[in-house]
Amino acid sequence: MELTYLAHSCFKLSTKNLNIIIDPYEPTETGYKLPKQGADVVLVTHEHFDHNYIEGVSDYRLLINSPGEYEVGGVFVQGFASFHDDVQGELRGKNTMYLIDIEGVNVLHLGDLGHLLDKETVEKLPDIDVLLVPVGGTYTIDAKLASKVVADLAPTVVVPMHYQTQSPTKLSSELAPLSKFLEEMGAEQEYEQLDVLKMAKANEVSEDTKVVVLTPKY
Repeated sequence: MELTYLAHSCFKLSTKNLNIIIDPYEPTETGYKLPKQGADVVLVTHEHFDHNYIEGVSDYRLLINSPGEYEVGGVFVQGFASFHDDVQGELRGKNTMYLIDIEGVNVLHLGDLGHLLDKETVEKLPDIDVLLVPVGGTYTIDAKLASKVVADLAPTVVVPMHYQTQSPTKLSSELAPLSKFLEEMGAEQEYEQLDVLKMAKANEVSEDTKVVVLTPKY
């Protein structure tokens, strides 16, 4: 399994036989170029322009944009209902978190999660190998709450997303920089920077979560 970060909250998950795009963004409004993408499956966590630009993905045969259980090409996807804010969706609506079992690796994309996870939801989830978590605040949980979600889920690897980029766009300038999350995680000097995250199979559960910062492709 290979995980590539395009930008914002958009990732590409790849195996030899299947490509999945999560949360493609509209390039004009976000300020991020979207490299031409083809995929078999597109996942959309919620219907906002910076997460649902399915026109930017070609040749997909399955669109998943709601909670439920799905299977395609030996990959299992489970969507969990959540909210885009901490007031039951009254401000920004609903959000779907996706658990993706791909080649024996459990990847959890939190979308634009706006609240801490309740105990019931945490208990429903299996051991998480890779957690994709928003950290920029304003529209999602901030760095402090993100670190609490990480502690609750205890993933093997955590990959931050949805934060202010080094050359801020109009959208990202409203978000906190990545450094805030690294400070909360105590990982200012300990994180790993990668172009692509590769996992052959699920890792053993570790007491310490590893922070991996993926280089965006915009």
